[in-house]
Amino acid sequence: MRHSLSVAIITHNEEANLPRTLASVRWADQIVVVDTHSTDKTAVLAQAAGAQVFSEDWKGFAAQKNSAIAHCSSDWVLSLDSDEEVTPELAAEIQALLSSAPAADAYAVPRRNFFLGRVLRHGGFYPDRKLRLFRRGRARFAERAVHETLACNGPAGQLKNDLLHHAYPTLTGYIEHMNRYSTLGAQVLVAEGRCSSSSTAFVWNVLMAPYINFLYNYVLRLGFLDGREGLLMHLYHAVYVSWKYAKAWRRSI
Repeated sequence: MRHSLSVAIITHNEEANLPRTLASVRWADQIVVVDTHSTDKTAVLAQAAGAQVFSEDWKGFAAQKNSAIAHCSSDWVLSLDSDEEVTPELAAEIQALLSSAPAADAYAVPRRNFFLGRVLRHGGFYPDRKLRLFRRGRARFAERAVHETLACNGPAGQLKNDLLHHAYPTLTGYIEHMNRYSTLGAQVLVAEGRCSSSSTAFVWNVLMAPYINFLYNYVLRLGFLDGREGLLMHLYHAVYVSWKYAKAWRRSI
């Protein structure tokens, strides 16, 4: 018997991205969209595509995604971000898997990240595997302010075909995103007691760690092979690391 599949997505003002995501999973048995009071056409577009739309207040990334999962009723769940796209090859692989007897309770998917329209293939950005497909009731997102990840209480496997991540089409959007995420990352550091106000820690975290991070990813992990886009991505990611620790330092004094 073929196992049924629900797709869980959270949104807020994603009318530019959501149609592409929905079109890539129209073969699923159920699509659930939990929307946080979008002021654009996000909810309308989701309903027109046949998705079940739930309007909910923002609870944080992990809690919001867990809420979307809770609305799913199929045997299996595929959790997607609104700027992601399932390739035809991945769709075929998932459908073939669910037409058999899956050996694992969850599966990680390789993700192809786009930055300014270019696929990043080096510097640690590929294959960027993310646990996204799981048997309903066997996985949920761990509660944290940022960089939420799925935790599975059963055996996990890997799929071969790619998920596309149309993450940062513009520099302005990327810088704004890093500013928001560095604030959330600072909150996590302070909450976990991983930030010291000492001068030595300040110099290391705010100055040296970002520099080493850049050299490691751009040089040793061959990020320079991704051209100008690779340079900008790794340079600004190093700045994000500095911002995160600087904001944590300000919170801890």
